[in-house]
This record gives sequence, structure tokens and C-alpha cells, in this order.
Amino acid sequence: MSGPHPLNQAVIAQALHDLRNGQLRRAKSMGFDDTDLDALKHPQMASILANATVSWCSVCINRNVLQRLLNQANDITEEVSRIDRLLCLGASTELISRFFGLSHQEIALRRNVIGLPKRKGRHPVLSEAQDADLWNRWSASVKKSGIALTDDMGMLDIAAVLAEGTGLPLSVIWNAIQGWIDQGLV
Repeated sequence: MSGPHPLNQAVIAQALHDLRNGQLRRAKSMGFDDTDLDALKHPQMASILANATVSWCSVCINRNVLQRLLNQANDITEEVSRIDRLLCLGASTELISRFFGLSHQEIALRRNVIGLPKRKGRHPVLSEAQDADLWNRWSASVKKSGIALTDDMGMLDIAAVLAEGTGLPLSVIWNAIQGWIDQGLV
């Protein structure tokens, strides 16, 4: 002989929890009516329903909500990876805060978690040769990608690729790009 159906037990447990906490509407939203809820007030009735071997309820999946939640989890994972990558490339606290809304403490914690050493002082200024090389690379990247100069996230992506390609800190590259955009250089 089989035991009680686990779905029945879960639904009864949730309904009893809702009733104990005065959440009558929530219990009704599961499909119970007033007569059903009145029966659940009696322990022997709740026990009969919870221990029934045949399922008297069913599950309905709201696929839209399910997909949104799953996508949200993926988005968060991607954002964490992106932040870690940018920090490893030398993004400043101000840059990460601006784009991702993290506090200075959260950024310091992220740096610590991924094992980045504490930075002391500012990054060095670009030499004239570095500046010229970087400008040529950036200008070519902007023309090739077609990203608008006002697309900050797109510019950040280009800056990250340039940081990977040049070994220069991302924050130095970002500041140079912003200076060129402000000057109208493309």
C-alpha cells in the first residue's frame, strides 16, 4: 500500500500555515472555498486530506513567471561575472559604482573575494606613445562596431577589450575615452 501523496501534504501544510497567519485570501487563491477552509479547522479533517493516497490537487506552472525568474538568475550570474572581469582589468571603484550601483564596501568585498590586491594610489598617466596607440585602437573599434559615442555600456565593453589587448588598467582607458569623446575626437 502506498503512503500519503506528498503534494496533498504540501498543500494542506501551506493552507494551515496561511490560516494560522490570517492569510485567508492566500488559502482561497489555492482553490479552497469557505466550506473547505472551515473543514481544515478540524484536525481529523486536515489529517484525512493530508494522508490521502490519491492526489486531490494538481500543480499549475505559470511559465511566464518561471521563465522571468530563471532569466533573472542568469542575468545576475552574468552581471557578477562581468563585474569581476572589469575589476580584474583595473576598473575603478567609481566606474563600477556608476555602472552597476554597487557601494564602495560591496566593491571592496568583490575585490577581496576574487583575490585582487589592494591598490594604492592612482594609476599612472599614459605616455604619448601609449595615448596615440590607444586612440588608434579605440577609433578603429568604434568605427568597426558602430557603437554610438553616447552608449556608455557599449563604450565600457570597448574599453574592456582594449584593456585586455593592451594590458593597461581599464580605469585609465575609460578616462582617456571620455576625454576624447568630450573633445569630439573620433
